[in-house]
Parts: sequence; structure tokens; C-alpha cells
Amino acid sequence: MQAKKKSNSSKKKATGTREWASSNVNILYGCAHNCRYCYSKKLAIRFKRKTEETWKIMELNEKKIEKEYRKRQGRVMFPSSHDILPKFKKEYFKVLQKLLESGNSVLITTKPHYEIIKELCFKFEEFKELIQFRFTITSINNELLAFWEPGAPSFEERLKSLKHAFEQGFKTSVSIEPFLDKNPIPLIKKIQSLTSETIWVGKMNYIKTNHLIGKEKRFYEAIRDNISLENITKIINSLKNNKKIRWKDSIKDMCIRNDIQLPSFQTPEVKEK
Repeated sequence: MQAKKKSNSSKKKATGTREWASSNVNILYGCAHNCRYCYSKKLAIRFKRKTEETWKIMELNEKKIEKEYRKRQGRVMFPSSHDILPKFKKEYFKVLQKLLESGNSVLITTKPHYEIIKELCFKFEEFKELIQFRFTITSINNELLAFWEPGAPSFEERLKSLKHAFEQGFKTSVSIEPFLDKNPIPLIKKIQSLTSETIWVGKMNYIKTNHLIGKEKRFYEAIRDNISLENITKIINSLKNNKKIRWKDSIKDMCIRNDIQLPSFQTPEVKEK
């Protein structure tokens, strides 16, 4: 989960996870996927809850696991500040069961491990109408994934997970945030037929500029090129007629600042039930 810049607009609007859900639930501190751009990681280090070294060590929040969950207003994002790891699937399934039995609509966000998605689809088939998956697939290039998301699954495993959930009849959507390929169109072509709902595209925020060592410089320079106005304008124009595409707040803000018009079907998803 990456950082969200504040809009300069005086009108209050949904940003970050609020574009997707009305509330969220998390049961772990830290995340073994250890993504370089993770905003939750930055906050945990800033407020001394974790360090750069300990963030990837995941710790259970027992209170969140044992508590009861009532029906909430709007959709619940679960999780939002960590991912779903095989080691903790038992605890994750326990809390998900409680949320669904209370009638909550749940947006399951994850860089998916196939074994978890396969079991989840089987165990929670009866709650299919309350579940939407949002799989984070940021690149088709495993070299990029290994650098930016070192503990997360490969592109092939994420695609396999998406395919399975789709074929089991679950609502599927994809987050390409941050997009790691300079041109995300080939990725979108691979996932579009397996996505029943929306595909979200966002850029990387707060890109590191100092103390780059070794191969880091090459990867960070490429990302800065990705988010240039010229490149993002090209991507927007290429996808302007694709009604599944939604632009995250980071790109919307760039469009507002540069007077770029986005398609009229860019409706806020947080209103979905």
C-alpha cells in the first residue's frame, strides 16, 4: 500500500483506500511482502512501531482476531495495511468468516498467493455475492516485481489466482498501483477478460532520490520516467475508451493540475454496495 498525496482541491473527496471502501480491517503488524513503496511501512517506521528491518516480520493483533464484527455501513476493505500470507491464512479466514456472517460486503485486497485464493474460494463460496477480490498486479515483468515487491508472488501466480477466482464466479478486479511497466497496456490486455469489475491504475508516490546504491538507481530512474506527464498522458489517451479503467487519486490530481480531461465514467467506487 503506497503513499497518497493530498489534493490541493478545497472540495473533500475520497482518496487512498477511501476510494474503494468505507472502512477497513487489519489483523497483522508488518508485511512479509516488504514492498519498497509501501505507505503503511513508511508510517510504521515514522511512528516507531516497526523498523526497516522488522517490518517484514508479521505479528498478529490478537484483539482484532478475537473481537466480534457487526454489520458496517458501506464496504469493508480487508486487509488494507498488510497482505494475506499463507502462514496466517487460518486467522485471516476466521475474521473474514465473522465479517461475512454479519452481512458485510468485503473487498479482499491482496497480491495473491494461489493456495490462499483457491482455498478461500472453496470455503466462502456461499458468501460469493458479498465478496469482491481486488488483486494487485503491478507488472508482467518478474524482474521489476522482485525488486519493488521482493516477498510477493510472481506475475504468473497472481494471474493464476485471478483466473481461478473469475472462473469460480467471484467478482474480480485488479489494482495496477503503482504501475511498474512504462506501458501497462500489455498487462491490461492479459487481465481484462478475467476481470469482471474495474481495473485501477495509479502511479508511485514519494519516490526515493537519495542514498541509492547498486542497481537501485536504474529502477528508480525508470519509475521517474514512468510517471512523467508525457508518459501518463499517453497511457490515458490509449485507455480513454476502456470502461473498466479507473484512475487512482494520484493520477486524477495530476490531470487536474494539467487540465487533462478524464472520461465521464470515472465514478467513485466507494458508493458500491
